[in-house]
Amino acid sequence: MIRNITLPDSLSFSDYFKLNFYPEEILNYFDYSFEMKLLNFARNVDNLSELEALEKRLIKSLPYITFDNEMARREFLIAPVLMDLIDYTKSNLKVGYALAVNNQLRGELDYFIESNIKSNGEVNHHFLVIEAKDENLERGFKQLAIEMVALAHILEAGQRYIYGAVSIGKVWQFSVLDRQSKSVIQDLHLYRVPDDLRELMSILVAILNGENL
Repeated sequence: MIRNITLPDSLSFSDYFKLNFYPEEILNYFDYSFEMKLLNFARNVDNLSELEALEKRLIKSLPYITFDNEMARREFLIAPVLMDLIDYTKSNLKVGYALAVNNQLRGELDYFIESNIKSNGEVNHHFLVIEAKDENLERGFKQLAIEMVALAHILEAGQRYIYGAVSIGKVWQFSVLDRQSKSVIQDLHLYRVPDDLRELMSILVAILNGENL
């Protein structure tokens, strides 16, 4: 049974991280369903020419970096992965992207990636990444889910799926929003950096190339 909840009239995206409600309750408030399951993403391993160098650099550097704050996790774990990703896919990356749908769906998106931008400005694929505060994936997912709901309000109607990931730097978890069924799925797989870097990157590239779902 999902409780019907009432949310404050004014909330930023980061406020959802702090709410003591379950993801399904928050999503139900916005008329979305919620499901957790294993998602089998397509992989694209073509031309990941710099991946081995990134993996070696991370393995060599990680023992000497203290990851006890958000800035360290963003700059030395998340950003290097995204830098290589946009190089592979020739996507555009917006950091701290401001988005306001209404007073309950507003704030800044940590990392907003747009791929395959055509000459007329049309974008084929979008991907959202947030860094979970306090290394809390579950609370971070609530924030990710609501940011995906906000994106669903502004993207073109023809784009059915919105993809996202929540990361604590050393661990990533994916999510998919289906605009047609108004549902959000939380992937049960967890991808570790650097151990699962090749698998993680191959999924990210496939998503931005339009090869998933």
